Amino acid sequence: MYQTAVKKLSRFVVRKSVFFLPEERQIAIERKHRGREQYGKLRQADCTIVSHGKSGRTWLRVMISRVYQQKHGLPAGQLLSFDNLHKKNAAIPKIFFTHDNYLRDYTGSTDVVSDYGDRRIVFLARHPADVTVSQFFQWKFRMKRGKKDLLAYPEHGQDVSVFDFMQRPEWGLPRVVDFMNLWGRDIPSFDDLLLLRYEDLRSDPEAQLGALFDFLGTPATADEIRDAVEFGSIENMKKMEQQGSFWRAGGRMKPRDHSNPDSYKVRRAKVGGFRDYFSDAEVAWIEAYIDRHLAPLFGYASAAARATAEQTAAG
Repeated sequence: MYQTAVKKLSRFVVRKSVFFLPEERQIAIERKHRGREQYGKLRQADCTIVSHGKSGRTWLRVMISRVYQQKHGLPAGQLLSFDNLHKKNAAIPKIFFTHDNYLRDYTGSTDVVSDYGDRRIVFLARHPADVTVSQFFQWKFRMKRGKKDLLAYPEHGQDVSVFDFMQRPEWGLPRVVDFMNLWGRDIPSFDDLLLLRYEDLRSDPEAQLGALFDFLGTPATADEIRDAVEFGSIENMKKMEQQGSFWRAGGRMKPRDHSNPDSYKVRRAKVGGFRDYFSDAEVAWIEAYIDRHLAPLFGYASAAARATAEQTAAG
């Protein structure tokens, strides 16, 4: 809580000190300041979990927190946030969660291996179309006005349809694909990186979570993993968000509007759910874009593209 207050105060001071500058310059300075914050945590962390926004990070954070709470007899209700649980028990690693939005504004790097290459990294991937749809609802119903400016999303209150959002390179699917490709290009160069896919976590959460804790160097028992998976179920997370169970997490686990299900942090969590929002022609455009542009190592090619690749490989 103290560190969060200090961080907010620091950001407030930065904003107030540059209020007289043009807005573009104000944003650049605040992004660099946040990048400096991120760099400091990256260098101190025992492990860094990187993901694009809306890739399932909160769900993963809840399950990791639950394992450490059970393993070390800590009270529930406080999510893992960098070193807060480490301070309660030194056996718990310092884990830095980041969407990698600002670091290069501070370091000036044009790749990721320069900044992250000597660190232990978990890269959490999710189908970029599911990410984009979820990001649309995050922008529309949850994102604060200042954050929209910092991340160059549509202006507050702007009328944008979900497919327009999906198509726009500065906001939508191309932006998510570019982020994933930036990492995908360098992932083979890392010595200590675990690629974790949201879809695999959904289909086999116990095995995937167990592998993650082995990678972290803090193996968990089968009972601890099973309990964390049950605790992190969609039904339970929705219930906890409604009840405000994670009150120490600030606004991260609170709905913006209790009457609007799309304003909740935990919304649907459906694998492939993006298809529910688009026509067949729009889905075809989305899948074709991913097939053409996304690095294949993530495994998100369409069924048609996979079939073509198999036929080609068979000769």
